[in-house]
Amino acid sequence: MKKSLFLQRSSDPVYTTLDDWILHEAISFSVDSSETFNASIDRVIASLGDSVELLGFGEALHGGEDILILRNRLFQRLVEVHGYSAIAIESSFPRAHIVNEYIAGRGPASYEAVQDAGFSHGFGRLDANRELVEWMRRYNADSSHHVKLRFYGFDSPTEMTGTDSPRQVLHFVLNYLTSIDSASGKEYRQRIDPLLGLDSDWENPAAMMDPTKSIGLSPAATALRIEAEDLITELHIRRPELVAKSDESRYLEAWHYATVARQLLNYHAVLARQSDAGERLVRGLGIRDAMMADNLAYTASRERCRGKVLAFAHNSHLQRGKAQWQLGTDLLTWWPAGAQLGETFGPCYAVIGSAVGVSDANGIGQPEAGTLEERLTAVPGPVRFIPTHKSQGFPASAIAALPTRSGSMKNPTYFALTPQSFTDFDWLAVLDSTAYSRGGPPLQQ
Repeated sequence: MKKSLFLQRSSDPVYTTLDDWILHEAISFSVDSSETFNASIDRVIASLGDSVELLGFGEALHGGEDILILRNRLFQRLVEVHGYSAIAIESSFPRAHIVNEYIAGRGPASYEAVQDAGFSHGFGRLDANRELVEWMRRYNADSSHHVKLRFYGFDSPTEMTGTDSPRQVLHFVLNYLTSIDSASGKEYRQRIDPLLGLDSDWENPAAMMDPTKSIGLSPAATALRIEAEDLITELHIRRPELVAKSDESRYLEAWHYATVARQLLNYHAVLARQSDAGERLVRGLGIRDAMMADNLAYTASRERCRGKVLAFAHNSHLQRGKAQWQLGTDLLTWWPAGAQLGETFGPCYAVIGSAVGVSDANGIGQPEAGTLEERLTAVPGPVRFIPTHKSQGFPASAIAALPTRSGSMKNPTYFALTPQSFTDFDWLAVLDSTAYSRGGPPLQQ
């Protein structure tokens, strides 16, 4: 009988069939079993090497309860054993400051006070996010833990149905400058505030699809973009003085908020530009992911002397290759945050994607025969890690020929695996199934 596995150079396994590769390379575990869970996490982290500073963990869809539970357990293990000090999630960067104050034991006394103000996209109402934040707060309250955990959001202040006014991020910078030089801060505020106008004009959801509803290229918005550039220049040329009168951490935080304001104003300008709708959307999606990458780079720099960072978002934001979104008859493609991070971080960035076999609550049925999800869930579970483009003996040609499974009938955020998934991620976490997120909004039938 011909063996399906043989050794190349006496150490590298090469598999003649895809199913053999999956069977021998999969690391099966259960989140409910500390022994198998911890061992599997430790093996994956060891395989990535010590150079990783920023680890991405992607979700196959928004609305996967079991993926969120896996993320929470993963972060706890990374903190307790592997030197991680922070988590950054796909939520508004400026809002997350409120949650970070809460886990530090400062600011509001209850989670209810931060669940809306501290998150975007309604993510603060998810029970698993509450459980993550409360665990971090308890961890920080323990005096034996000398490195305190931090919570970040890394999404831009935008959503698919609207985008924020630049007021909050600009006022953060102005407040910093005023705390050091009240005259200069007052002068900038007197020029900037009249240009901001009403937040409702900036946040009009109709502007996402109709450029005539956007104020991003109005005379006031154009003047505000110039003022934001002048504010950035002020911070730049006075850096030695401002650092000396505050500290480097506060200065760098204000500097980053100023760059976020610049990018947000550029995003509004794109919305206002008369162009093909698909072209405007692609440009906006690219800006959003570039902002995500910048926010994660900033987060990693803040944590570099303290520990490593886990980033959690949809697979499509963290993958290394181009992202795709089918919107009606248009196939939109753009470079996501993971592609940007792969260029700037090199081996210091690694990413684990996720996949799901079945989710009745999310409208995801049994994967069709021959698809990746069907083959990957055929090996023991209920969860398994699968190495991808870094594995030896990887049968790339066999995977390229596989069909793609059908999508969801309820949840449009679900994306199936494709052959590209095996170059987009270092590992895949494949779950047999997932329930719908506790606390999530009802899905439309």
